[in-house]
Amino acid sequence: MAETSDPSLAKPRGARLRFFVPILAGANLRERLIACLGALIGVGLTGLVCGLTLGDDPHLPFLVAPIGASAVLLFAVPSSPLAQPWSIIGGNTLSAFAGFFVGQIIHEPMIAAGAGVAIAIAVMSLTRCLHPPGGAAALTAVLGGPAVAKWGVFFPLAPVALNSCILVALGILFHRLSRRNYPHVPAAAPVNVHGTADPPPSARVGFRKEDIDAALAKLGEVFDIDRRDIERLLQEVELQAIIRAHGNLSCADIMSRDVVAIRPYALREQAMSLLLQHNIRVLPVTDDGGRLLGAVGLRELARVDARIPDALYKPATASPSAPALSLLPLLVDGRAHAVLITDAGNRLLGLVSQNDLMSAMGRLLLRSAQSENG
Repeated sequence: MAETSDPSLAKPRGARLRFFVPILAGANLRERLIACLGALIGVGLTGLVCGLTLGDDPHLPFLVAPIGASAVLLFAVPSSPLAQPWSIIGGNTLSAFAGFFVGQIIHEPMIAAGAGVAIAIAVMSLTRCLHPPGGAAALTAVLGGPAVAKWGVFFPLAPVALNSCILVALGILFHRLSRRNYPHVPAAAPVNVHGTADPPPSARVGFRKEDIDAALAKLGEVFDIDRRDIERLLQEVELQAIIRAHGNLSCADIMSRDVVAIRPYALREQAMSLLLQHNIRVLPVTDDGGRLLGAVGLRELARVDARIPDALYKPATASPSAPALSLLPLLVDGRAHAVLITDAGNRLLGLVSQNDLMSAMGRLLLRSAQSENG
């Protein structure tokens, strides 16, 4: 059959190679190189430390094979729930115990192997430390070998638990130095900072937690991501879609340029007078060169003995070229009432208040409605 001449119907080259395309979201070359370096250091040092600790006993290996799989998770996907410290340590150790005891009870190797891995999954699930390499740890203990035969019930502790603890400690240090979030802590759900029963502003529109639960139930699949991370990802997707639609509107376009500011050596009474006189909630504090030092508000100045340098807090800032709508999460969280716009030298250029952003969004919505009706 002749090939179609319509290029739009031709099969993309990427589709032919789709099975070789990484499926991990956010997996770029830099992340993979960091993972390779982490595995090199982590596994190498784990073996070295265990070798020095356990000696040169030929019946006790300084590394067990599941540690290699644990290293892949720890360094390649550190945000995965399956790669957290308790998952690695508990998953490998408890699975090794499960495999050992199953091996003592069931003497048929094939049945024992299946039962060992199955029970390991059950134990890890009950103890909230599901870790795929734990299945290999259970299988190793079931099938036995010189190390298991000699060390018996202590095999899950040395070398399995010892390997796991050292690898996790090295992983925490490595990720700290590479400025990665590990152990991974999902973002906390937004709260109402005013202490009332209302949900926070960001949770009053758009999708809700129950929508995520309903979607997960509808799909009927298990995803290797924390549910709170799903919520944070979807919120960011919403924001990026808004920015894409109106990305040509920058902070410089809507910011107030005649900003009321004060010097750090001014009196507390002067600062309070400016806040009340101009009916503002954020008063930037700059040095004589116009560089931003911080900000104060009435709350920070409420103490009678407060001095401006003692009352400074770090305000939200953005560059003049940043998309104006990217400030939306900052200005609806109930904490920030304005975002200060600074240049590369930290000099104060302007300010975007909640009113500035609301006015700009109103104009955008009106323009969008007019274009739809026109």
